[in-house]
Order: sequence, then structure tokens, then C-alpha cells
Amino acid sequence: MSGTDAPLLDELMPWSVAALRLGRGWILAPDRRTLRARWDALVRARGAEREELFGATRARTTRSSVAALPGRPTGTGRLARESGPCPEPVRVLHGPFDQQWLIPDHRLIDAARPELWRVADAEQLFAVEQGYVPGSAGPALLVSAVLPDGRSAAGRPGRIRPLFRRPGGREPNLAPGLPALLSGRYGREVTADEVLAWAVAAAEGSPSGAVVPLPADPGVWSTGVELGRRMTAIQLRGARGGERPRLPGGRRPYVRSAVPARPGELTYDAEEETLHIGAGRISPVPRAAWDFEVGSVRVLDLWFDRRTAEPEPGTLEAIRATEWAQEWTSELLELITVLALLGELAPGRRELAGAERITRDELTEAGVLPVRDAARRPASVLDHAEEGPEGQFALL
Repeated sequence: MSGTDAPLLDELMPWSVAALRLGRGWILAPDRRTLRARWDALVRARGAEREELFGATRARTTRSSVAALPGRPTGTGRLARESGPCPEPVRVLHGPFDQQWLIPDHRLIDAARPELWRVADAEQLFAVEQGYVPGSAGPALLVSAVLPDGRSAAGRPGRIRPLFRRPGGREPNLAPGLPALLSGRYGREVTADEVLAWAVAAAEGSPSGAVVPLPADPGVWSTGVELGRRMTAIQLRGARGGERPRLPGGRRPYVRSAVPARPGELTYDAEEETLHIGAGRISPVPRAAWDFEVGSVRVLDLWFDRRTAEPEPGTLEAIRATEWAQEWTSELLELITVLALLGELAPGRRELAGAERITRDELTEAGVLPVRDAARRPASVLDHAEEGPEGQFALL
């Protein structure tokens, strides 16, 4: 069956949200201490100096009147008058596999996508489509328990698809009629998390978006769902009650030489399976972890560059950790583990291809396609008040 006969993820999980547009880089950092120092520098500045440090755009200035982000207890007064402490940073996914910290203040973010924040809770998972790069061997779809910014490794905006349309794991973000069709074909109830797991394992990149072939055979479906669940658990890194990813004892990476305060470059010795971070050494590091790419960008290189690249002087981005943080080494060890485990599962993804598929004609006959317009819109949230600009409340 041709790839064009397979549905798009956009048709299976129809509600999607555009990538976050931060508007200014200083509100995101690999550590919380840096964000608090940047905030303090901003509120110490006055008048034009504060506006310059802030980095005004058409969407945001220090005088913008903005509602609070859903679920975040941040101020809504104009930032030009702000003098309080830094809002508590939250963990976000910055591009593929890079968990960083963000100041969750709507006054700082050009396009924060409030509809995502409304459904971001302990039950939610986010599917993040990766930009299509011809010839790229990396995954077309990643999954996160923390709010993702929806950017590719190259910084291009993608689409974010929550698994559920409402808080509390209610109302799966699936095309109407899809669970019933799949349940009938496979002879058992098919759940939303199974559809996501299959998509994580089977999605293929295309210029039109991620393509998700659906197998006709129940055995292939079960195999793919199990593979996708393993891939998802690795990416969640212990979130949602799971175990943190670990390689077997003899293959577990360890720090052999401490990472220096200011490592110059990241290199890899394939013969010795050793990652060099300046004079620091980590081994064993499987070749699959070093070679792991998303959108033709090596993940480890990108992660390292974001922590060591020289910022522009005189900006808030220039306020940063002066030395390599100890927690970064722990995060690097975990990232190596994540990439190595996912690399080992890659052959299983390829084995899912080639089986007989459910056709678009069958999806159309069942009423799954075309997707109803209402399924592409966010669900209404009517059960709580959210603070609007200047402390006013609105019922949404």
C-alpha cells in the first residue's frame, strides 16, 4: 500500500496547537538559578533600560496588558511596574530531548498557547511532530510529559498534539469513530494511549506531516503498540509513575574524568566508546547514542552547544552559569541512556513497515474521515476562573 493511502497524524489526533513563540531567549535556560538572576536584573532596571533588556517585540513590550497563563500564579500588572520576585520556573521540552527551565509568565512570551497550559496536568501527554527533512533517519514523532515548545532540532515550528482535550485525562484527542473502528478490527477495546503508542512507533515523516499507517492485522498492532509504549516510557524519563531509563550494568555510562568548569568541545571516540567533554570523559557511550539524530541534527551536539555557546554581550542571555553545572552531567548521563535505548529499538520500527494496512477508503466508509471541524477545535473549559489583565477575572 502506498504511503499516500495512509492517514496523517493530523487526521488521527485532529486537535493540534502551533509551537510556542517565546519572542526572547532569556526566559529559557538550562538551570533555574540563571533565570532568577536574569529576572532580578530586569526588575532592577528602570524605564528605557528595562525595555531594552526585555527585548520588545510587536507582541510584547513592558507595557503590554496580558492575562495570566492558565494555572500559573503570576502577576498580570504591566511589566513596566513589576518589582516582585521571579515566578517559579517550570520544566519544558526545548526541541527534541532537551529539558530546560522556563519562566511561565505570559507577559514575557509572545505566543504561549494558553490552550495547552489549560490541559497540561499529571494525566497529559504531548505528541510533537518533527519537521520533515528528506533523507533524515530520525523519528517523525516524539512524546513528552512536560509542556513542549514544539520546535524541531533546527528551530523550525511544528505541531503539538495533546493526548487529551480536557484536564484529568478526559476526552481523548482522537478522530470521532476511530476507537470504535480499530476496536472492531482488532477484536478488543483500543484506548487513546494505544493509538499514541502506535503512532510513536510507526509514524513516518512526509512533506504533508507525519504519516501513520494503521495495520489490518491485530498481531502487528499489538507488536507496534508494545514497541511504542517502550519508546514512550524511555522518553518520559520516569514521569507518569514509570521507571527512569537505565542501561544494563555493564553498559551503563559513568563519569571517568570530571567535566571541567569550562569545557571547550564535545568529541567522541568510537573505538573506546568514550565521550569527551573538554578534558572530561564519560564511558561507555554506545555509538547509537552519539549518532542519534533528529531532523539531521545530532542530539548530543545540540544539547552541548546550548549550554556552552557564547551569548551576545550586554543582553540578559549573557547572564548565565559561569561554570559547568553538576546537574548537567547527571542530565547528560540520562540523555545518553535515552538515546542509546531508543537507538536499540529503531530496527523494531522498521519491521512494522510492509504489512497490510487499513485503507483511507475504509476510514471514510466508517465516518472517521474526513475529520469533523469540531474535533480540530479546543474543548471549552468552563469550570474555573482565570486572571485577566490587571487582576481582573474572567470565566472561560
